Amino acid sequence: MKRRFLTSVLAALLLTATLGGCGGGPGGLRPAVALDLKTSTPKATKPLDSITWNLPYEPQGIDPIKSFNYAENTVLSNLCESLLRLTPDFRIKPGLATKAANPTPKKWVYTLREGVRFWNGRPLTADDAAASLSRHLDPKLGTWWGDYFQNVDSVRATGRMQLTVTLKRPDALFNQAMATAAGAVSEKSAMERADTDYGTPKHGVMCTGPFEFARWRSGESLTITRNNDYWNRPHRPVSKSLTFRFIADETTAVNALRSGEVDGQYFYLPPAAIGQLQSSPTGKVTLGRSLTYWALLDATKDGPYAMRKVRQALSYALDRDALGAAVFQGTAPAQRALAGPATWGYEKDTFRKAYDQLPSGKADVKKARKLLKEAGPAARKRITIAVQGSSSVHELTGNLVKATGKKLGLDIDIRVVPVEQYGNLYQDPKARRGIDAFLSTWYGNVPDPLDAYTVFLSGGNNNFSGYDGVDADIKKARATSDRAERARIVTRIQSRVAHDVTWMPLNNLPVILYQSDRITGAVPSFPYLYYPWATGLGGR
Repeated sequence: MKRRFLTSVLAALLLTATLGGCGGGPGGLRPAVALDLKTSTPKATKPLDSITWNLPYEPQGIDPIKSFNYAENTVLSNLCESLLRLTPDFRIKPGLATKAANPTPKKWVYTLREGVRFWNGRPLTADDAAASLSRHLDPKLGTWWGDYFQNVDSVRATGRMQLTVTLKRPDALFNQAMATAAGAVSEKSAMERADTDYGTPKHGVMCTGPFEFARWRSGESLTITRNNDYWNRPHRPVSKSLTFRFIADETTAVNALRSGEVDGQYFYLPPAAIGQLQSSPTGKVTLGRSLTYWALLDATKDGPYAMRKVRQALSYALDRDALGAAVFQGTAPAQRALAGPATWGYEKDTFRKAYDQLPSGKADVKKARKLLKEAGPAARKRITIAVQGSSSVHELTGNLVKATGKKLGLDIDIRVVPVEQYGNLYQDPKARRGIDAFLSTWYGNVPDPLDAYTVFLSGGNNNFSGYDGVDADIKKARATSDRAERARIVTRIQSRVAHDVTWMPLNNLPVILYQSDRITGAVPSFPYLYYPWATGLGGR
C-alpha cells in the first residue's frame, strides 16, 4: 500500500513538472546539484577473515567472454586479470602485459609479464592469452564483447611471452578494450576442460587475479578467497575471503545492509530507500565517478516508435531535471548525450563545446506537440516499453513516460519484465518481440566518447533497432589514430544520434557504494567493473 502511494505521488509530481514545461521540480524538488564524486574510500586498517557483499542478482555466469553486466563483472574483476588495467581514476595502465606496442596501424604486440602464475601454480604464457582472446572470434561461443573484435583478423602467440593481434583495419578502440573484461586472460587447459561450462557454478574460472574462485552455491552465494601468491604484492588482498549474496529485492537488500547482515553493495540504480542508507547509523554511502547513464533504448524497426518525430516528441516532453530530483533523489543530473563529461579522456574542449550545443534536456512540451502533429495519425498506435521488475527507478520512470505520452496523445503500455529475465532483452531478439523500447542503465567501457557510440555499428550486438545513421562515421573514427581528428568525427556522430534519438539519454548515474561501519577500502568509481576493487577491503 505504501509503495503504491509513493509511486502515484512521485508520478504526479513528475507529471506536473514535465507538462508544465518548467525546469525545476515541483513541491520543493530540485535538480541534482554538482556532486562530490569519489574514486577512492579510506584505507582499511586491519584484515578481516570474511566480508559479505550483495549483488543485485545472481550472475548468469562469470566466463569473461560473457561477463558484460553488473553482477558478473563485480565478481570477475577480482578474479581474472586483463592485458591492460583501467584504474579507479580512469587511466589505462599495464596489466598482465607490461608493454603494448603498435608497430603498424593494423598490429598490436603485447609483452606479457614474467613471474605471473595461475591459482593452480602454472605459469602464465602467451598461449593462454592467445586462447583467451581467440574465444571472442568463435561464433559458437557467443561473446558479448564482439563489437571490440569486429576488426580482429587473428590472435597468435608469437613468442613464449609475446602476443600479436592482427587487425583487418586500424581500430582506435581495440587496445583500450584490453583494459576491460574483453582482454581478460584464463588458463588455456582449464577453458578446454570446461568447454561451454567454463565460468559456471560447476567449473568456475582459472585465472591469475588477487582472489581465487572458491565455490558457487546456485541460488545462495558465491565465495572468493585471497590469492596469497598474487604477483602484485602492493595489491594483495587485505582480507581473507569475500562471499557474495544474491538479494535482488531492493527492500530486502537495504534491510540486510542496515542490519549488518551484509557489509556492502554497489547500486547501479538508487533504491527507493536510498535515504535510509544515507542516514544509516551502521554504514555510509559514497557516490563515485561513472561512465554510466540512464536511457530509453530503441528496439524496433516498425510502428510509431520507429518514427523519428515520435521519439523526438517524447524526448522533448520529458523533464530530466525533475526525473533526477524525484526518481533519483538528487543523485542523477540530466545528461544531454550518451557520452557525458566523464568519457572525455582526450580533446576535452572539443567535446565540451559540442555537448553544450545539444538540447539541454529541459521539457519543451510545445515543441513536442508540434513534432507529434507532424508525425501524423500513425503516431497514435500503441507503443510498448519494457521496465525491470523489483526496481523503483524503472517503475517510476515508466510511470512518467506513460503519463507524459498520454498527455501528448501517445498510447504507451508499460510491460514489467522480471529482473532475472531482463538481461535477455540485451542478447536475445526473441525476448524483445513486441517491445518497442526498454529502459536501461548503459555505459561506455573506457574513457573515449567513441566507445559509447559503437552500439550503433550496423550488425552490432547492441544495435537493437538496426539503426544505420552513423555506421560509416563510427568506422571512420575507429580507423583514426589522430585524437583531434577522431574527436571531430565523434562529435558529428554525437550530433546525429542526438537528433535521431534512437537511444534517448535521460540522466547521468554515479556509482552508489554502501559500506558498513565495519569495513572500508572499496573502489567507488566505475572501473570497479574491471579493476580488482575488493583488494583494499578490510576493517576500519
